[in-house]
Amino acid sequence: MFGHHDGAHGTPSLPASWGMGAAPFAILLLAIAVFPLIPAIAGWWHSNVSRLAVAATCGVATLAWITATMGAHEAATLTRHAVLDEYIPFMVLLFSLYVISGGIAIRGNLPAHPGTNTAILAIGTVLASAIGTTGASMVLIRFLLTVNKERHKVSHTAIFFIFLVSNCGGLLLPLGDPPLFLGYLKGVPFLWTLSLWREWLLVNGILLTLYFLWDRHEWKAERRQDISRDEHAPRRISIDGRLNILWLFLVVLVVATVDPSRPLPGTEWKPFLYLRELLMLGLCALSMAFTKNAVRKANEFDFGAIAEVAALFIGIFVTMQVPLLVLHAKGAELGITTPMEYFWATGSLSAVLDNAPTYLVFLQTAVTTPIDGTPVVSVGDLGQVSEPLLTAVSLGAVLMGAMTYIGNGPNFMVKAIAEQRGVRMPSFFGFLGWSCLVLLPTLYLASWLFIAAP
Repeated sequence: MFGHHDGAHGTPSLPASWGMGAAPFAILLLAIAVFPLIPAIAGWWHSNVSRLAVAATCGVATLAWITATMGAHEAATLTRHAVLDEYIPFMVLLFSLYVISGGIAIRGNLPAHPGTNTAILAIGTVLASAIGTTGASMVLIRFLLTVNKERHKVSHTAIFFIFLVSNCGGLLLPLGDPPLFLGYLKGVPFLWTLSLWREWLLVNGILLTLYFLWDRHEWKAERRQDISRDEHAPRRISIDGRLNILWLFLVVLVVATVDPSRPLPGTEWKPFLYLRELLMLGLCALSMAFTKNAVRKANEFDFGAIAEVAALFIGIFVTMQVPLLVLHAKGAELGITTPMEYFWATGSLSAVLDNAPTYLVFLQTAVTTPIDGTPVVSVGDLGQVSEPLLTAVSLGAVLMGAMTYIGNGPNFMVKAIAEQRGVRMPSFFGFLGWSCLVLLPTLYLASWLFIAAP
């Protein structure tokens, strides 16, 4: 995710039984989707210990298959890549943003009108590119849920929040979403993503419009007494824990500048491994030390949501190594050559794999695709890539990370926080249904306008 490793692992030969090796990943996804729906085990699954047990079992099964078919050395290499190079930096970043943003309490209330909710989503969509989808999500989700606490129908608001703030809003800068940051580390120019402003504006504009219309319908269906109580709630808005805005900015700065694979900007010194993570944890410690407990209490802050992400994603990061190996080994055989094919292939896999390594795989594949006279972008040591292909890969990874709860890191945390606040969120397949109904038609239109005929 952060560029410690190129993801290729030397591209070892793929065993014929790779389907068995990919099975634990499929089983883990099935468990995430189905277990909450089975009454007999739903309560058991609600425990993070149980989630960790299932994730660890699937991870061990994956490593056992790799050891048996590819050898202990390859198993150790993949484990190091999955855990040390990917999972630890991923979780430290999410943990840092979660803890620091949990110390920013936006107090007071606003009327939960459709216009108010849409405005908050629009602000979050803009913030997502500046401070990252995770940072923007953690800063605003609690406030948005507080604004809507008098309303009974809130799940659609959390769902559109995931679409907009946790994913699609982060398209304009490398700091916005992990795939784009990974591309920047590989050599994509920092400001190149600003060229995607038309796609950003169209997709987010459509989603905000659809949300406003949907929320207006739901608002009219609310009970009169709930609307009256909401209308008479206190209106004064204040922000407590403002020092955490500084810590949040410093986390973004650390992520943007401290990379063990390249010199610190303006120097020839390469940071040592995990310096970035240590700095972020240090900022977490400062946040905990300088934030009053009353501020976090007002946010109903606890570590349950981040613990759920940590428990599940350790299994996801380990088990997805085999599907990524398959993609590396057979990607060239897929016959993907056009921007439209790259968009849908990258996006489809970003919905079920972590979108950052998926982006990297297709970026590397795009570099090997003949350019045929199209504009090119220089991507560091990787060489040159057709700009329409780079656009397609970037759009697919970022926008379709919103398709499922596991497509992007903030998705699960927003879901968990909403459920802690009493919002009944849809199941894995239920959320996918929302995505197919709302997101897919929007993305199809964007792909037709900007990718098929740029």
